[in-house]
Amino acid sequence: MKLIANLPEISMTQTKASPDIATGRLPEDAYAENFSDLHPLLEPHEARVEADRCYFCYDAPCMQACPTSIDIPQFIRQISTDNSSGAAKTIFEQNILGGMCARVCPTETLCEEVCVREVAEGKPVKIGELQRYATDHYMEENDATPFVRGAATGKKIAVVGAGPAGLSCAHRLAVHGHDVSLFDAREKAGGLNEYGIASYKSVDNFAAREVEFILSIGGIDMKTGSRLGDNLDLSELRSTYDAVFLSIGLGGVNSLGLDGEDKEGSIDAVDYIADLRQAENLSKLPVGRRIVVIGGGMTAVDIAVQTKLLGAEDVTIAYRRDQDRMNASDFEQHLAQTSGVQIMTWAQPKALVATNGAISAIELERTEEQNGALTGTGEIVTLQADMVFKAVGQTLVQTDLGGALTLEKGRIVVDADRKTSLADVWAGGDCVLGGEDLTVAAVEDGKIAAESINAALSA
Repeated sequence: MKLIANLPEISMTQTKASPDIATGRLPEDAYAENFSDLHPLLEPHEARVEADRCYFCYDAPCMQACPTSIDIPQFIRQISTDNSSGAAKTIFEQNILGGMCARVCPTETLCEEVCVREVAEGKPVKIGELQRYATDHYMEENDATPFVRGAATGKKIAVVGAGPAGLSCAHRLAVHGHDVSLFDAREKAGGLNEYGIASYKSVDNFAAREVEFILSIGGIDMKTGSRLGDNLDLSELRSTYDAVFLSIGLGGVNSLGLDGEDKEGSIDAVDYIADLRQAENLSKLPVGRRIVVIGGGMTAVDIAVQTKLLGAEDVTIAYRRDQDRMNASDFEQHLAQTSGVQIMTWAQPKALVATNGAISAIELERTEEQNGALTGTGEIVTLQADMVFKAVGQTLVQTDLGGALTLEKGRIVVDADRKTSLADVWAGGDCVLGGEDLTVAAVEDGKIAAESINAALSA
């Protein structure tokens, strides 16, 4: 496994050197405990008790808040009657990645936020945990999805990107009987589910197991190591396949725009998280004693919490506005703070300080809003840092598209059916204009696109 970009191999004898970056900061058994399941699977009795709390609303606000429109009252009722398999099928009908979504979706700001019990009592039904209960039990007892592939249509579709949107689209197309070639640039399928989420949210290699579950439908030919703009060309795909679905995500990472970003210890958070997700032994992953994270979204929280769990002593998230403006949910912010992460607001990066070619500190400028515009106050705060993680968003690598598609604000423009400006190309997930940084939203994009592609090819 490759080490983190810009980091040398560091032995335990170097822990007093500058920068103070080392492996094995914790006792060996601490890593398993720290990175254990954030929300352990409910026991059957717990699931039934929780399911019985549901009012089974006819005009269920939770269902309306779910981006994939899962019939939540129905699957919870099925759990309450000991029909977990039926509950899982209800979930999978709308969201074939229901298992992962149950783990990573911010249910506290979606279905659970509008739960009638939340509104009335401040304690919603644990919809996410019940969804995981049903899907986990089904996947434990069944090697294949509950769907049968349709009769072969003879149509071929290229799906580029095997993340949530691509997997969702490929599965639905296979259900309709189409042949799918599913391409991905990495060695493993799964996209951010495999490489980009916090390890404590998805344990026991679940992302890979879910991919195998989805591919069990048949008719999907997985091709890893295939990258658009490298060994894949959009014009060639269009000439070879009847339709193309792009779910290429955001491959570029925004920079801070500061001198010294190439120094040791200045790291893209997404790269480090990917290495952490693939690490076979977390004690071998180098981590600084003093960490500063720049950003206010889920990635910022994920990297901050995980470096703390790896043994970093002082971890600070620096965000340029107030805490209620952070993109990370209240739950995620609370998780960070209860994990010992400090959140510094109204502060933006001003300069990176390097000593002997390595980051040693970061200068932050205090900010304020004037007439709705963010401005610096001139007040500088200096934080000592062995590592500075950049978590300020990602960008679409537009050159990969060869200038063939209409773009706006650095994203692919699509209509309600996820069709692009090209008649035979659809797109979904983070790469499209208006795309949300949510697994469940990407799944819905893939599902909508698949239905649109099927209708177009059946006309």
